[in-house]
Amino acid sequence: MQSLDHLATTRVPLSAEQLSRDLAIPDLSDPADGPHAIQLIANAAVSALDAAWNRDGARCAVRWCRGPRIVSVSDNYDQLGYDPADVTRTVRSTRYVDQQRMLRSHATAIVPSALRGLAADQHPPDDVLLACPGIAYRRDAIDWQHTGTPQQLDVWRISKRKLTEPDLEEMVAVLVHALVPGASYRHEPRAHPYTTGGCQVDVLRDDIWVEIAECGLAHPDVLADAGLPGYTGLALGMGLDRLLMLRKQIPDIRLLRSADPRIASQMLDLQPYRPVSSQPPICRDVSVAVNIDEDEETVGDIVRETLGADADAVEAVTIVSSTPCADLPPAALARLGARPGQRNLLVRVVLRRLDRTLTDAQANDLRDRIYARLHRGTAWQWASGPDRP
Repeated sequence: MQSLDHLATTRVPLSAEQLSRDLAIPDLSDPADGPHAIQLIANAAVSALDAAWNRDGARCAVRWCRGPRIVSVSDNYDQLGYDPADVTRTVRSTRYVDQQRMLRSHATAIVPSALRGLAADQHPPDDVLLACPGIAYRRDAIDWQHTGTPQQLDVWRISKRKLTEPDLEEMVAVLVHALVPGASYRHEPRAHPYTTGGCQVDVLRDDIWVEIAECGLAHPDVLADAGLPGYTGLALGMGLDRLLMLRKQIPDIRLLRSADPRIASQMLDLQPYRPVSSQPPICRDVSVAVNIDEDEETVGDIVRETLGADADAVEAVTIVSSTPCADLPPAALARLGARPGQRNLLVRVVLRRLDRTLTDAQANDLRDRIYARLHRGTAWQWASGPDRP
């Protein structure tokens, strides 16, 4: 596997097969891909802001903006103020189509085009809400709240009047009240290249703080570069998957895309989720030698790539321990076939299909497929038999 230093300067494109597979994933926020409760969450968010900002004689227009999944690298990064050397541009975080295009890594990539469209209007409104929903493509960890294809909604208020931090605080309060009524929430400072005074919004669920949005005042350079000097703005991007899970009390993000009719039928409204009979989990631990820079995000993405359609059998992937191979005793190095410059990870894989029970043989096969892809040593330990190639 290539080092981070190499990936930072190289845009390795997706294969035609990978690109075709990624583009075939339904966008749950788009009615053209079929109805889904994700759309109800997005509509509720925009409706709440519309109501809050169009009262007492005020007028804020609403403009829905959708865009293609393949965007320019410029719109995904440059026009939003990302530094050319930002680590997020590496292929660890980005799915490049070619040297100039990529699968958008956040719905915020829709915003530069929406801003340019606003600036091109012959008579642009003095105050407008841009609503930009869509699927995004990430290389991410695997657990109950993470997915490699999150559904997101960016809502940016662009105005000729001066918008300030109290306006941003009101925006967050309106959205939390409308989408997760009664929930406790907090702000945590976060820096974004396209905002000033940026922060993260977390909602409390079962004593765990769950991130639902990031926001800030729209950076004046982003607005000016799009042709809107003199305007100010509020910029907020939210995770529709997590908001739907909070609203319906859904315990596992995989349920949002389940084909099981007992589950899929519940993904058409905002009523509380009714659990169906759950399958027992199966745990498999694998000890592997990997390159020094592997983490839960890269491991999670490797697992998704390796298993393909079978990746929905994986409930969670957790790195239990991480040890430089230089610190291992000789017997452990020999057992792994590892080099001192590598790292030993103990990875716990939790397997559980949503629709049927896995047999031990099926679990071992999945474990071995993951192990074969992760392990960079020269000695092997298979679960399904000593002679597996």
